[in-house]
Amino acid sequence: MHVRITTISLSLSCLQLHAQVDCASALPITAGVHQVTAITGDLPDAPRCTTLDQGPATNAIWYSYTAATDTIVEITTSVFGQPQVDTRFHVYHGDCSALSCVVGNDNGGLNGTSRASFSAVAGETYFIVFDDRWSSEAFSFELATIYYVVSNTEAYLSFTSTFINLQGQPRAIVDMDNDGLDDVVGVTQTLVNIHYQQEGGDLMSVAIPTDFAIYPASWSLCAGDLDRNGFKDLLYGGGNGVTFMFATPDGNGFIQRSGPEYVFSQRSNMVDINNDGHLDAFVCHDVAPNVVYLNDGLGNLQFQMGGFGNSCGNYGSIWVDYDNDGDMDLYVAKCGCDANDILMRNDGGGQFVQVAGPLGWNDFHQSWSSAWGDYDNDGDMDVLIGGSNGPYHFLMRNDGNGTFTDRTSGSGLDAFNMQSIEWVTHDFNNDGLLDIVGGGVIMVNQGDLHFAQNTYSPGIGGIGDVNNDGSLDVLGLNGLQLGVPNGNHWLRVALHGTVSNADGIGARVTIQSALGQQIREVRSGDGFRYMSSIMPHFGLGSDEVIDHLTVRWPSGIVQELEGVGVDQTLHLTEPVTTAMKPEIDAARLLVQLDAGEQWLWLKVVGGPSTGQVTLLDPTGKVVATHALTDTGISVGKLAAGLYTARLVVDGHVLVGRFRKS
Repeated sequence: MHVRITTISLSLSCLQLHAQVDCASALPITAGVHQVTAITGDLPDAPRCTTLDQGPATNAIWYSYTAATDTIVEITTSVFGQPQVDTRFHVYHGDCSALSCVVGNDNGGLNGTSRASFSAVAGETYFIVFDDRWSSEAFSFELATIYYVVSNTEAYLSFTSTFINLQGQPRAIVDMDNDGLDDVVGVTQTLVNIHYQQEGGDLMSVAIPTDFAIYPASWSLCAGDLDRNGFKDLLYGGGNGVTFMFATPDGNGFIQRSGPEYVFSQRSNMVDINNDGHLDAFVCHDVAPNVVYLNDGLGNLQFQMGGFGNSCGNYGSIWVDYDNDGDMDLYVAKCGCDANDILMRNDGGGQFVQVAGPLGWNDFHQSWSSAWGDYDNDGDMDVLIGGSNGPYHFLMRNDGNGTFTDRTSGSGLDAFNMQSIEWVTHDFNNDGLLDIVGGGVIMVNQGDLHFAQNTYSPGIGGIGDVNNDGSLDVLGLNGLQLGVPNGNHWLRVALHGTVSNADGIGARVTIQSALGQQIREVRSGDGFRYMSSIMPHFGLGSDEVIDHLTVRWPSGIVQELEGVGVDQTLHLTEPVTTAMKPEIDAARLLVQLDAGEQWLWLKVVGGPSTGQVTLLDPTGKVVATHALTDTGISVGKLAAGLYTARLVVDGHVLVGRFRKS
């Protein structure tokens, strides 16, 4: 069974209607855009329905809506092409003499506008009341309805629709409190609304007021634990800059930080760019080179522009290890400005080199995002580059040697003419093959790089498992689409970094079962706008055991398990050492300064003589990275203090210390 969505919205034409002054004379409306010229009526004789602001108003204006069928109704005062006015509204149900609240909103949209959704029952009438708490200016609002029609086809991939009263846009599915259960998140400029998943799959809504976000998340949202306090922090990508919301140590609040830099933000990500164990942030810049915020581990984020694509039109970024060398590379889908998308290869020494041109990816097109995954389960990352302005998409097979082959022809994607700004990949039917969402449908992976169009669409938004049943769910603009379990087995992995960043972002998880090999990467931010679960998800079909599981952590540490059970969320903490390489167990890192304290020499005794050395200052901040060679490392400019040299060798972390006087 699946649910087909039909959206009815008359957003291209405004209906010039004038509502009446009280409940009895409320003006009936249908789906569409409506203009409010003045607020002159009576206030409701009922409690206000907003949660954060209960302040008084003087007048109100009344509308009524009668549902023709069971549906979800969305009301917003942020209407494209119309002035944005600070508004507040309430939705009531019942008799005019005894009204009860259904939903209300204040500041659920951008710049003081309001947005809320509710579940309407066929034949029932609902009263929509706008008051003048903040303004009596004229404004427009839109009422949209989403109908759900049940069908019995394609039962192997199906969803059920449910209402969720979530405030704010954009939205996310992400584990905010690090308990291994995905939560549902919406943000406004003044609050973070989290629906925490409880044991058993129920959701508990908490609205957390915040300081006013200077830059709203008008373009993108991403999440990660920047300060390692056990709770996810948020990044808002705004049209004029970037705002960070740092979770407080108790997880019950957020501290707002906004920099002075102008950034016309598009897609944003969190990733450990310099692999120092601290999570950094990356933001696509629409009209200038891309920007990064490097984390020193002390809560300080250093803004840098350039080095990751030195032109404009940067829209959809995703961090992916495309060349299987253990570090994260960067791909940016571009929309205009110049012909080439960006593929920056991480050389492991802190340098990123643009290789998209040499790979032949210079066919000019407009794309807002791409979907990277191992579509053929051969152990490397392929990519679907989705078109946003034309009926063409590119499916590129990773050849495993740094090159790609165009496999669009005959893939089913060549005949798929729908456009989209959002392209993501997940295994929705748990068959062990990654599917693709974009253009309003799911393209179901049939194997051998062929995809079939599924007629059901769950919409697009944050993706994760919000009821812990092993079937992926989708959070869109109008409600929550819950994946229906089909009997296939599954596994989710929750990583907890120690040497690496706290969320293990950038790690690769590989499993081997009777179905064969599957790989997933831990990412913060895919698609274009939304944030999906950080936890890797594997579909296993009828397989009841995972023969072998390997985690390659960003630090280089390798963790391996045998005989892993299915249908569970597996929690793994990064080990400082592992017993997988017994020949390294006795290895030691020797550290020696010269007499003038200008040069540092390092040597591994009892182990290999190659690897990447990281130098940390007394506060834990990375001050240098260097390949382990016979030549010394210049340390003459380092200040006095006790320093740590850290070297990862075949899954082991070797540590040595030296003091500068």
